[in-house]
Amino acid sequence: MLFFNDPLIIVVNLIVLGIGMTIHEFAHNYVGDMMGDPVPRQQGRLTLNPMVHIHPIGWLMFAIIGFGILGSAPISARRMRDPRWGFMYAVAAGPLSNLGIAVVFGIIIRIMGVETLATMPDFIRLLLIQMVFLNVLLFVFNLLPLFPLDGWHIVLSLLPGYWLSRSQVPVFVQQNARPLSAFLQQPAYKWANWSQVTYYIFIGLIFLSIAQSMLGIGFIPNILAILISEPTRVISFFLMGLG
Repeated sequence: MLFFNDPLIIVVNLIVLGIGMTIHEFAHNYVGDMMGDPVPRQQGRLTLNPMVHIHPIGWLMFAIIGFGILGSAPISARRMRDPRWGFMYAVAAGPLSNLGIAVVFGIIIRIMGVETLATMPDFIRLLLIQMVFLNVLLFVFNLLPLFPLDGWHIVLSLLPGYWLSRSQVPVFVQQNARPLSAFLQQPAYKWANWSQVTYYIFIGLIFLSIAQSMLGIGFIPNILAILISEPTRVISFFLMGLG
């Protein structure tokens, strides 16, 4: 969990997150509309107007502390022509749009070169870098398989309704690992039933991360940071052509 007290960083983050999340939510709604869900169009969500998509408080929180509920899209699998794959495409469109933004600005930075970037005004230089970094962060964060993030819904769509019959599950697993046995027989159904569990895990990881940032707790690993920070750093540096 990051805390920012530099006004320049906060302003840049607000701009970058405003752009990134507007396109993210627009992508959800646009693909959802293509998949047959009429609600995004009925609610006027097929627009790049950030005021339609972004939650102001969550937007400010993310810019300052590195976490916040930024936006939402009124898409539903039940209203789509293909509830399984149509919904997965609509959900995946959000984080993929952030990766697309990061790729575009990473190419711009590569073309400019690090030396040219270093000579630019602080605001422009930071804006370009954060357009890559924060959009990669949104991409990685939203792919975590924890409810209600996009990654959880993508996993749900990818899992089959039925997988192995009871007779195919090893007896040892049936007797000693019943949750795993049930999951192996009905992956998608059990994953849906476990949404609340993954939600509690998600909330717990957030509070743990905040506590470690504020209190400096070092003896417990910051799991959320491990899952997000290192992948974000590696992808961002690769896109920008840095070491």
